[in-house]
Amino acid sequence: MNSKKEILIKFGERVREIRKEKGLSQEELSFKADLHRTYIGMIERAEKNITLVNIEKIANALEVNIEELFL
Repeated sequence: MNSKKEILIKFGERVREIRKEKGLSQEELSFKADLHRTYIGMIERAEKNITLVNIEKIANALEVNIEELFL
């Protein structure tokens, strides 16, 4: 597995973990982050290379610091 894909997998897993801890569905997270529901699913499955702007939207929607998405 190349490192580019590896970081997408780790990021997606972390988003899913925090989302579930907060008791949010993908749809609820997408609404709070102003992103499409299918886009959230693609991030969690490491199918999308997410932009910094959208990372910030997701962090804000999850009410965490951006850094927490990379732990």
